[in-house]
Amino acid sequence: MSLLKIEGLTLRTGDKVLVSNLALDVAHGARVGLIGESGSGKSLTALAAIGLLPPEIRAEGSILLDGKQVVGASEDELTALRGAVAATVFQEPLTALDPLMKVGRQIREPLIRRHRRQGASADRKTIDREVRELLERVSLPDVDRIANAYPFEISGGQRQRVAIAMALACRPKLLIADEPTTALDVTTQAEILELLSDLVRENGMALLFISHDLPVVARVVEEVTVLRGGEVVERGPVKSVFGAPKHEYTRTLVAAAAAFDQALGPAR
Repeated sequence: MSLLKIEGLTLRTGDKVLVSNLALDVAHGARVGLIGESGSGKSLTALAAIGLLPPEIRAEGSILLDGKQVVGASEDELTALRGAVAATVFQEPLTALDPLMKVGRQIREPLIRRHRRQGASADRKTIDREVRELLERVSLPDVDRIANAYPFEISGGQRQRVAIAMALACRPKLLIADEPTTALDVTTQAEILELLSDLVRENGMALLFISHDLPVVARVVEEVTVLRGGEVVERGPVKSVFGAPKHEYTRTLVAAAAAFDQALGPAR
């Protein structure tokens, strides 16, 4: 059975169609990419998958997350799925993290919720130890300093690692990474991609990786779905889609990525 199965998903705001008849399948342990230019509907699809669409956008069709219907579900039903089944790492952690809450506390809260969900009680010492372990697991240095820092007191790459640690605290079956490296420099971007790949493999999680950057997607996924204007134009194994694209739009994306990479080559 699929972990995430989307069929006939259409997203509308007023009379405007933002995503049309989209289908997407993410099996347990699979690594799937969702790519397309800005405004193609990638992030809206991710938000729809966990029931976090803005109120002005209505969803039609079916979204099964671990066998539970998301479209039309109550907030209580959705809350039970978030974290336990799917957790999300967003594009800009400085806005995703609470600026007025220290890092350690932000990781502590999903840990406490997970323990409660599992019917287990955990004392402060146990939770603090798990916070340290998560910070170490995402390769952050000086974990005591970072745990006691506010988000603005650490670097962008460190904030993204904190966001990943928060997602891991939930022990989800599916990790949704929505443009997680866009705001980072090239070196930090490579480190985050390697970290995500290692964590997904080690924890047996499925990954839905959303990006407009083809080389980035190619490094972390096995299957890819290409969106254009809210519609799927191509899907398949990443090597086939990027190596021999069938749709003109995909060919344009691949050619643009190749030209950009070639232009940057001499400066490396």
